[in-house]
Formats: sequence, C-alpha cells, structure tokens
Amino acid sequence: MQPMKLKIGPIETKNNVVLAPMAGVCNPAFRLIAKEFGCGLVCAEMVSDKAILNGNKRSMKMLYVDEREKPLSLQIIGGDQETLVEAARIVDQQTNADIIDINMGCPAPKLVKCDAGARWLLDPGKIEQMVSAVVQAVDKPVTVKMRMGWDEKHIYAVENAQAAERAGAQAIALHGRTRQQMYTGKANWDIIRQVKEAVTIPVIGNGDVKTPQDAKRMLETTGCDAVMIGRAALGNPWMLYRTVHYLTHGELLPEPTPQEKIEIALLHMDRLIALKGEDVAIREMRKHASWYVKGMRGASRIKDEVNRQTTREGMARVLTEFVKQYEERQDPSTRQPA
Repeated sequence: MQPMKLKIGPIETKNNVVLAPMAGVCNPAFRLIAKEFGCGLVCAEMVSDKAILNGNKRSMKMLYVDEREKPLSLQIIGGDQETLVEAARIVDQQTNADIIDINMGCPAPKLVKCDAGARWLLDPGKIEQMVSAVVQAVDKPVTVKMRMGWDEKHIYAVENAQAAERAGAQAIALHGRTRQQMYTGKANWDIIRQVKEAVTIPVIGNGDVKTPQDAKRMLETTGCDAVMIGRAALGNPWMLYRTVHYLTHGELLPEPTPQEKIEIALLHMDRLIALKGEDVAIREMRKHASWYVKGMRGASRIKDEVNRQTTREGMARVLTEFVKQYEERQDPSTRQPA
C-alpha cells in the first residue's frame, strides 16, 4: 500500500498523519521528533496575533521553524480582524512556515472572552469574513482548525466549514467535540463525516485517535483526508510512527521498550535545552518526563522526584535509574546478588 498524501494548496505531504498544534508542547524540539518519527505535517502551537504585533520576545521565538520540520503549519489566534490580518502578514512574509492556520476552536475562557478561538463557532458569518480577510492578505495557503460546535444546542460544523471554504480556506481540521466538552466525553466522528461530505477541500479528522487502528477506522468511517493526532503522542511519538506504518503497510509494529522511551526523552530534553536554556527547559521537561514513563509500573512514584529536578544531569539520572530498576523488576535474572 502507498501512503495517502495530503495536499493543501501547493503543499503536499508524504502521508496523511498530522501532529495537532498543542499549546505548551509543539515547539521545535517536539515537532522535529514528530517529523523524524514520520509525521507528514506538523503544526506549531498557537501564537496570539497581538503578541506578534507587539513583538513579544517569547511569541516571536514561537515563530521559528527548523527547515527539517517542513512542511509545517503555523497557527495564529485572535478575535479582531485588523490585528489577525496583520499578524498573518508577518507569518506570511517573515517566516518559513508553509501554511497559516487560524485557530477557531480553542476553548480557553480567556481567549473566548476576547472573541477568539471557539467563540467563532457561533457565527458562520464572522468565520467567512475573518478567513476571507486573511486569505486575501497572504500568499501562503490558509487553513482553519475548529471544533464541531459551541455546545450540543449550537453545532454549526457544516455551516462553519462551508463558510471557511467560501472564504478561501484550503483545508479544515475538525475536532469532534464541542467547546463545552473541552477534552472530556467522546468525539463525534459522524460530524466529521458530515463536514467531509459538505465541502470539497481536505478535511483533517481530530479526536479520540488513540491507536493506529483508531486512525484507520476514522479514515474509513468519516472519509476524511487525514488524521490529526494530539494527546496520544504526548511522551509517545511512536504513536505517529506506528500509525504511518500501519496505514501504509497494514502491519502493527510493537510498542517501544522502556529504554527506547528514555532515549527519546533525553533527546527531547537536550533539544529543549538548546532551544530555551537549561532552567526553562528542565521545568518544561517535567511534564514530558511524566508522559514518557506513563504506563510503566511505578511511574507515579517518581513524579515528585521528576518535579524536583532543576538540571539536565538530575533529570537524566532520575529517568535512567527508573528505567534500569523497572527492567530489573521485569527480569529478575538481571539483579545483582546481595
């Protein structure tokens, strides 16, 4: 079987597995790992339009794209047309991202209050107006990421997707949950199918893709063009690699060994240090370390120890010792005599 490619305007990916734009996670350190693990398209974490226009140092660093990550989608968020368009122009002209994505699905209250993110889900007219203004201002292809609706009583996924298409969006990523659901409950894949049937541009399905088999089932049941993987890849980029392999060859590869997980965790940490400096990187690495050891027996017991680490040396020691002890518990023959 040949991997199915995803075409967004002039941009063609090598397969149809996409890394979701997760806030606080999808910086170049993790995105590059995702790309090395075979992901066809990686999406950067969202950046505020006003932060870009104000030249906020942290936000401007978030616009950095390593050439090895490409093709890459850079996501912006905002509720005001003028600032959103100006921010899109900066991304278009001053970054080497391939795609500009507009966030219209983030459920965070502070963003919704600013008439941004998921607030758009209540107004197809605003979606068409805002997306059209961005499309006309930039040369890079524009996409949108949205949820299926605000709540169960206000599900305008089809109307919103059609509005985005009329405005010139070249693809839609749809999370099959409402804003009210946040990240709880079950994703509604039937809505993804309805949106796919209602538009002609590519639709990327998102929500509850926890295994390679889920990815295949989503593609088959919804007809969507690609699958977007988010939380299932946290501490587990093998989920991306195994999904690409499964969709391409129909073969389910084994889960990674604990030793393989820690090797990638250390690579992830070193890339974060190179990106942000040791102090910031180790603080950020605490959550990633917990994700990498998740599912291993005894993982919960080292969480406090992980959260106390402030240096690369300390974090590496905690992780390598944990895995060594874990493997000894699994194989008593490796234990040293008393």
